[in-house]
Amino acid sequence: MKPWFFGSLVALAVMLPVLTPAAVQDAPAMKRPVPRLSSGQPDLQGVWSFAIPIPLERPTSSDDERRPRRVDAIPEHERGRPINGELPPIGNYNAFWFDQGPPVVADRRTSLIVDPPDGKVPPLTAEGSKKASARRAALERPPSGPEDRSVAERCILGFNAGPPMNPGAYNNNVQLFQTRDTVVIVNEMVHNARIIPLDGRPHLPSGVRQWSGDSRGHWEGDTLVVETTNFTDKTSWRGSGDEMRLTERFTRVDVDTLLYEYTVDDPTMFTKPWTARIAMPRTMDRIFEYACHEGNHGMIGILSGARALEHRLAEGTSKR
Repeated sequence: MKPWFFGSLVALAVMLPVLTPAAVQDAPAMKRPVPRLSSGQPDLQGVWSFAIPIPLERPTSSDDERRPRRVDAIPEHERGRPINGELPPIGNYNAFWFDQGPPVVADRRTSLIVDPPDGKVPPLTAEGSKKASARRAALERPPSGPEDRSVAERCILGFNAGPPMNPGAYNNNVQLFQTRDTVVIVNEMVHNARIIPLDGRPHLPSGVRQWSGDSRGHWEGDTLVVETTNFTDKTSWRGSGDEMRLTERFTRVDVDTLLYEYTVDDPTMFTKPWTARIAMPRTMDRIFEYACHEGNHGMIGILSGARALEHRLAEGTSKR
C-alpha cells in the first residue's frame, strides 16, 4: 500500500463520524445572511414559487383539515395515466399539467387566510351580493361579444397573477427585479409585469382605472409594502370591486424564502378586511413567455357557439 493512500484512508476515517446524518442534524444551522443591494435594501430579486398544496379557505371537512392534499392522493384518472389499458376521458387538463407544489410541506396550516381566524373569506355586504349576482348572470348568458367574457378567459390577466397573487392550477412562478427606486413583478401567467415606483409619487387620479390597479411601494424596515388602488370594475378577486385597496408585503426571511402577505380591504364589498400569507421558496426555474390562445382562436369558437345557441332558441320559439 502506498504511503499517500494509507494516509488518505486515515484522514477519511477521522472525518466519517463528523459526516454521519445524526451529527449533521445535531449541528447548529448555518444561516446565510439575507443578500442586500448596495442601497442597503434586502435583495428580493429572483424567481419564486407560490405553488403550495394549502387551500385559500379552510375546508369544512375534518378529513381535509388534517393535512394539505398530497399529489400522491390524486386519483389515477386525474394524473393522465392509462387505467386498464385505456386513457382517461377527455374533458379538461389532467394532473400532468397541474403545478401542485411539493407533495408535503412543513407549513401545516389548513388555509392561506390567516385573518379572520376562521380561515374564511368574510361574507359580502348587501351591495357586494347584488354585484356578485349581476356578474354571475352576465357570465351565464350567451356572450354578445368578447367584452362579456372574463378577463382571464380573454387572456388579458392570468387567473393567479393578481394582484393579489394566489396559487392556481399552473404557472405559479413570479420573478422580481429591483433597483433603488423601482420594483418590477413579472408573473409567469400571461407574463404580466407590474412596474412599482418607490419614489413616493402619489397614486393616479381616481378616474384612471387599470386592469391590475395602480401600485405604489415603500419600505417598512426590511419589508417591501405595495399598496394598490384604482382597480377597474371589470376585474374582481373573490368578489372584490373597483374600490378595493390591496396591501401586499414582501419579506425575504432567509436566502431561500420570500414571505408574501396580502390584505384585501374593500368595505363596499366585504363586511371586513381579510389577510392571506404564503411562503414562497426560491426556485432555479426560468420564466418563459406564456402564450394564451383562448383570447383569440378560442374566442371565435365561443362567440360562434353563442350565435348558434341563439339561433336554436329562436327556432324553437318560432315553432311554438
